[in-house]
Amino acid sequence: MTLRLPRWTCWLGWMAVGLLCWQGFFLARVALLAVVDPASTTFERSEWARLAQGDTPLQWKQQWVPYAAIAPSLKRAVIASEDDGFAHHDGIDWNAVEKAWEKNLQAQARMEKQRQREKPRPVPPHAAPSRASKPGKATKPPKVYGGSTITQQLAKNLLLSGERTLLRKGQEFVLTLMLEAMLDKRRIFEIYLNHVEWGEGVFGAEAAARRYFRKPAAKLGANEAARLAVMLPRPKYFEKLPNSSYVAGRAAVIQRRMASAEIP
Repeated sequence: MTLRLPRWTCWLGWMAVGLLCWQGFFLARVALLAVVDPASTTFERSEWARLAQGDTPLQWKQQWVPYAAIAPSLKRAVIASEDDGFAHHDGIDWNAVEKAWEKNLQAQARMEKQRQREKPRPVPPHAAPSRASKPGKATKPPKVYGGSTITQQLAKNLLLSGERTLLRKGQEFVLTLMLEAMLDKRRIFEIYLNHVEWGEGVFGAEAAARRYFRKPAAKLGANEAARLAVMLPRPKYFEKLPNSSYVAGRAAVIQRRMASAEIP
């Protein structure tokens, strides 16, 4: 007598095989990064396509430089600003993730309260009609806090799309662990510094240093490095406000923290 498995178990089996093949593809890509400098990232390619479709001529600046050709001041500034525990964590800062989760829950609660306040009140059936009032402002979506480390940022920009879903976030965690397992911290940081966005069509430390300070990344001073580090969370926004009081104040804070920043 032949034992026939239910159809759904066969589907599950094929899904498991497909998932393993997909993760194997990512694993091979990460392993290759140990010896090959990536020419571009998924995020860069999507940005290039977006800018190429615009009306203005495409301005694209990027140049790979080795780790030693990037000033220690910029390395310290980026770590002080983005991920001060980079040298020691396993790729995921669980304390930062927990804090970000709490902030997101609080923001969601505030948005729900605002929506409740904006709900129109029921009108009694015999009440006199009131004058039409102007529609209120639409409820703004809450700001999303990520708590991402440098390794997580690299995993997301290097191989994943920009969509915000639980599935993509889960894949980001897996890729982060792959990067930490197969590459040392110095290599992870080298790839990150050469591909992180620093403005509209500006990627990598060398392009940023030449774009904003007319010098190579190896020659950046402490204040210049701190100003570049300020831009990282919102590069397209801050490139329009290079002399704002916020940039100056935040750069001063980062500069004070740079002395204690541990770089690989």
